[in-house]
Amino acid sequence: MNSGIHGKGLFAKENIENDTYLGEYKGPEAKRNGSHVLWVFDDRVVGRSGRNKLRYLNHSRKCCAEFDGFELYSVRQIMAGEEITINYGEDWDDID
Repeated sequence: MNSGIHGKGLFAKENIENDTYLGEYKGPEAKRNGSHVLWVFDDRVVGRSGRNKLRYLNHSRKCCAEFDGFELYSVRQIMAGEEITINYGEDWDDID
């Protein structure tokens, strides 16, 4: 679905409660940065090139979801029709 933030976005079809598992960022291991690459910094740096719908997550400092590794969880209640967003980090401009 088209996003008011950037390009396409991912939107809730129904109300989602806080701390709900939303899915796993799936795709092959990434060797370099690029569009739809998610980097995870645990005991080593690992990246995945997104191949499922989670690749459409856009940035917001007032995000409603965040990753634990490659698994996505809501961090507050998300209302039906609301865009599901994550915080890309301090280096990203905020448009909210």
